Amino acid sequence: MKKNKNKKLLKKWAGRLHLWLGLLTGLIVLIVALTGCIYVFHDEIKDALYDYRFVEEQKVDYLPPSEIKNIVQENYPGTTDDFVLYVGKDRPVAVYGVHEETLYYYYLNPYTGEFLYAQDFTKDFFEIVKALHMYLLLPQDIGRQVVGVSTIIFILMLITGIILWWPKKLKNLKKSLKIKWNARWRRLNYDLHNISGFYLHILALIVAITGLYFSYDWVKSGIYFVGNLGEDVQTDHHIEDIEQKERIPEEPIDIAFFETIKLAPENEMYFVWTEGDDHPVVTGAYPESLDYDHQANYYFHPQTAELLQEQTYASKSTGMKLQEMSYGIHTGQYFGLTGKIIAFILSLFVASLPISGFVIWWGRKNRMKHLTR
Repeated sequence: MKKNKNKKLLKKWAGRLHLWLGLLTGLIVLIVALTGCIYVFHDEIKDALYDYRFVEEQKVDYLPPSEIKNIVQENYPGTTDDFVLYVGKDRPVAVYGVHEETLYYYYLNPYTGEFLYAQDFTKDFFEIVKALHMYLLLPQDIGRQVVGVSTIIFILMLITGIILWWPKKLKNLKKSLKIKWNARWRRLNYDLHNISGFYLHILALIVAITGLYFSYDWVKSGIYFVGNLGEDVQTDHHIEDIEQKERIPEEPIDIAFFETIKLAPENEMYFVWTEGDDHPVVTGAYPESLDYDHQANYYFHPQTAELLQEQTYASKSTGMKLQEMSYGIHTGQYFGLTGKIIAFILSLFVASLPISGFVIWWGRKNRMKHLTR
């Protein structure tokens, strides 16, 4: 008897939490889910629409990053140019920079240096969608917190939703797993909200947790901690203390870039990242173009281009690999086209939850009004 009473009390409070948390964050969850749904296939859509996304592959070496950066400075003087990304043999080289307080990606032909396109983040449709998804177009520090807190609340709602769905008797479990497709629309809406929520709650939890990775450092640390069973693997830490040396005549970033290609010749995508003479030149290599996973990293002296440290993908710990997988899992990219399709459908489902949940609440509210008249 006491056991049944505790179950009823648990469901009662789960129901209250589910309702009020849903009303509080429903609109934010809807926006975040819909923008995530749109963003999943942004590369495929842009490839179909924009010519600057491709170049003709040539049997010559890439232009060095220092020359690419000089061309950007000629077109946009004073821009920052700390990050240079060679996307692939038949794709442009991209330079990430800030010009007059506006973020840009500058696209150039990696063989000829021809300036192809300047992507203004404030005007690009998919960058606006991404900004909405990550921080609702609010100031980033505030917006990330709003989205982060709403995501945590969404996780609580998934948990309370399972509690509310769970049948009173296990013999009714099979019945609780079936949607009554021939029922009236209110009942169908109720089943879609509850039963589909049960089927997809594990995937939704994974997407939500990997989304929190981009809002909170403690989630990054938590993923690393869990992946390594609490061990802090020293080889995951990259070199930071740089002894200043006499600068060589050649451009260190160019030597670092071409040395990275030699170290990882089978890869399709490479980047060079600089933070000044007090930090190493960081390079990276990815096996596939536009697939930000399985990366290897190399650290070079900023004045001499001496290779200071290697972090191949195989040498990274499980925790670090899980951290780097977060983007791919969150977007479905890690599992290729199939993963993106699943992420698209899952995002649509998550977007439908606040709507179907609101319909359930509104229907009950109106029914109670009629009963009390």
